[in-house]
Amino acid sequence: MSRVVQARLDDETELLRSRLQQQLGLSNSEIVRRGIRLLASMTPRPGEPKFSGIGKYDSGIPDLATNKAHLEGFGE
Repeated sequence: MSRVVQARLDDETELLRSRLQQQLGLSNSEIVRRGIRLLASMTPRPGEPKFSGIGKYDSGIPDLATNKAHLEGFGE
């Protein structure tokens, strides 16, 4: 089943769309489809942790990845 989507693009986005079309030889529809898939792959689904790797390794501290107290001074 086909769905039609209309969108208003600002000048910067239109320039990016045009460049992608020229460089990759893709249709507008394929550019939009790939953009939606890429954004969806980068967005956590409801119930999924927002950080990758949470719960993957056992440090012995149950809330190491989610408790801000454990992150104090991290990266300094």
